[in-house]
Amino acid sequence: MLGLKLPTDPRWVNIVEKNIEEILTDHAYCEQKAASTAISLIVGFPEYTELVQEMIDLVEEEMSHFKMVHDKILEKGWTLGRDRKDDYVIALLKFFPKGGSRTTQLVHRLLYAALIEARSCERFRLLSEELEDKKLAKFYRKLMISEAGHYTMFLNFARKYGDRKEVDEKWEKLLTYEAEIMIDLGNKETIHG
Repeated sequence: MLGLKLPTDPRWVNIVEKNIEEILTDHAYCEQKAASTAISLIVGFPEYTELVQEMIDLVEEEMSHFKMVHDKILEKGWTLGRDRKDDYVIALLKFFPKGGSRTTQLVHRLLYAALIEARSCERFRLLSEELEDKKLAKFYRKLMISEAGHYTMFLNFARKYGDRKEVDEKWEKLLTYEAEIMIDLGNKETIHG
């Protein structure tokens, strides 16, 4: 369903299990960044009313997810750690050239967002199936379903606002590029890398 060309090695969950505090911190910041992305789409493309409406809802949802993850951190007696750079997103952003028309820029941003959500969904599925902590596994199962909806929403908007054929070609190339960067990632206690 997600179209990812390189699945995450299931042994990644072993890394996560040894570093739950780190993965929860990274996850909290991913939710916050997802909310920020939605806000930036509202600010950058206010004339796309349907997109703006969806992004308003998304901001609320992502911040509620941030709170849920933050609550998990507090339940375990920890505090939210510091944000770190996201090597996955940094590498992903290099795929599309800068510039182009406003529509092209929007489509690129929607495709990035779709792919980030797809990878999150795939990782959350693994966590929901493989974590020994069944309460945390159930938590990730709920979030996985939400991420799948976000992935399809962003991809559908890209297809709606861009030329469908061009968007699908870019999406396929982006999936191939993402698989190449995932070869060097996937060995850290982070949601994407």
